[in-house]
Amino acid sequence: MTTTNNLSGVAALLEVMRRLRDPSGGCPWDLKQTMTSLIPYTIEEAYEVAAAITEGDVADIKDELGDLLFQVVFYAQLSEESAQFSFDDVAQQTADKLIRRHPHVFGDSTTQTDEEIKAQWEQIKAEERANKGGEDSVFHGIPDNLPSILMALKLQKRAANVGFDWDTIAPVLAKIREEIEEVEAELACKERDQQALEAEIGDVLFAVVNLARHAQVNPEHALRRTNLKFKQRFQAIEKRLNISKQRPEDLSLEELEAHWQAVKSESS
Repeated sequence: MTTTNNLSGVAALLEVMRRLRDPSGGCPWDLKQTMTSLIPYTIEEAYEVAAAITEGDVADIKDELGDLLFQVVFYAQLSEESAQFSFDDVAQQTADKLIRRHPHVFGDSTTQTDEEIKAQWEQIKAEERANKGGEDSVFHGIPDNLPSILMALKLQKRAANVGFDWDTIAPVLAKIREEIEEVEAELACKERDQQALEAEIGDVLFAVVNLARHAQVNPEHALRRTNLKFKQRFQAIEKRLNISKQRPEDLSLEELEAHWQAVKSESS
């Protein structure tokens, strides 16, 4: 039996990964995996890390971070097998990039304020994209398969970096009102165009993400917290109904709303 007791944590994990991928006696499932096949698992693990952090359970956070780290180790192992790069190469490149992007820590920059540091960070990233070449677009490098809220945020940030942005929050709020009015107008049509309605609702969502950005609120975090709050409150209603052996579908909307307000008062 292979042991890793005499190795450091990272070294032990790398050794376990090599053993899992060993053509002679490794794990059949791990041996079948490719970079492409791992993508869904990586996304799932990232969301599980976020969920653990939201819940605040330290043991779960450590466990989920380990699962996410294993994904990185897995990709690095696959690349090392094809003589592309190793886990150490990934770590070193990341360290070099962080040093390059933090001249106020590792260099001679005198940047101090959060706004100055943010502007410097974005400028350095823009220079890096320019040095890589490729498409001549401010949006170059933003993956098309990002979650929609994250993509909207990234698109808006990139556009803002070249001056396409409002200076105050008032016109952002006005834009949301304008987009809602357009949704209302589409809903009022006798012969509703579902695709047009979808487009208008998309505009509302995009505008709300813009509001969150201007208010310095992460829209993904905000929505995740609201989702969790909704789930917890509705589950509290279910517990209340279980006492009287009722189910939510047995009640009218007005009765459910009364329970909702009661639960809301108890949790506030």
